[in-house]
Amino acid sequence: MVRDGYFYALGLGVVSVVLYVVTHSHVLMAVPLVLAAFFLWFFRDPSRKIPAGSGKIVSPADGMVTEAEWIETTSGSRLRLSIFLSVFDVHVNRSPVSGTVKLVEFRKGQFMNAIKPESVLSNEQTLIVIDAGGYDVSLKLIAGLLARRIVCNLRAGDRVERGQRIGLIKFGSRVDVLLPAEANLKVKAGTRVHGGSTVLAELPESMTQEHLSTTAVVA
Repeated sequence: MVRDGYFYALGLGVVSVVLYVVTHSHVLMAVPLVLAAFFLWFFRDPSRKIPAGSGKIVSPADGMVTEAEWIETTSGSRLRLSIFLSVFDVHVNRSPVSGTVKLVEFRKGQFMNAIKPESVLSNEQTLIVIDAGGYDVSLKLIAGLLARRIVCNLRAGDRVERGQRIGLIKFGSRVDVLLPAEANLKVKAGTRVHGGSTVLAELPESMTQEHLSTTAVVA
């Protein structure tokens, strides 16, 4: 459970008590209690079994893959995957690879529906670039229509492990991942993915310096 859930639930619990003291209405009292239960459920943070093996890139978020396409960037061709998170998905974000954080950049913007393609350019977002040893993986945590806050405490120079928790987007949102063009996709548009456990793609052995031989569990 992300601690934010406890804060929301506690606050709504206090509101519920105050409403009952003032109105003696069980109906009015129940409304904030239902909301408190929702926030406890929304901020859940389940453990995930992290796949081992060199070159595996895991999903940074729970949700639905909405786009899987090749794009041209200033660094050459890249493979972009877009994952849409509804309000019903787990919103804890995880690192897709092990490596060193090269860049963390927050950009202010709009809060349009994150499922719209133009949201990747217009919406408030945090860009993270990770050097995985031989290749880079970039991801954008993108705010949506309901999401009004992106939480990410990473800094350039930090070491992260595949499947490690790296942030949180509160309420509906989107995460885009940029992969090397050589990546062998394991998912497609319409695939449901789970952060830290679903393998999005694999890279040729020659492109990675990872040496993982056992499967770890991130609690």
